[in-house]
Amino acid sequence: MTVQQHNTLYFAGGCLWGVQEFMKHLPGVITTQAGRANGASNTTQGEYDGYAECVKVTFDSSVVSLNQLFDYFFEIIDPYSINKQGADEGPKYRTGIYSKNLSHLDAASNYINKRSDADKIAVKVEQLTNYVPSDSEHQDRLSNHPDDYCHIPLNLLYKYKLS
Repeated sequence: MTVQQHNTLYFAGGCLWGVQEFMKHLPGVITTQAGRANGASNTTQGEYDGYAECVKVTFDSSVVSLNQLFDYFFEIIDPYSINKQGADEGPKYRTGIYSKNLSHLDAASNYINKRSDADKIAVKVEQLTNYVPSDSEHQDRLSNHPDDYCHIPLNLLYKYKLS
């Protein structure tokens, strides 16, 4: 019997609705949660505080590797765009990979640096200093409201969903 190896990464890839819907169907992903990374406050109430919309992804590393997760993530983002994904613009829509685990951050940096287009990539790789879960209406938004806006094309959004 294989023992599950639970790890957690936080992916910021524009509007969190689509990122969560895509990530939750990936092999090896155990849970996802919509949230905010590295803002200044511990609440979703109030003015914008510097956060990036993100998805907390808990995964089994005996099923999916860090590099495989990065490959999946890069399928749904424009890695060259700064503060913009699809029609969503502004710093809260920046792309990033966050973790409390420094080895995860090293792996993400190495992944990006080994790409032939590394000099053009705008994806931030940063230590997670603050995480706030999004309000309940944003959790699993596209599962609950499939006709809502999403910047990820439908054929890509559900590419890994098992029927």
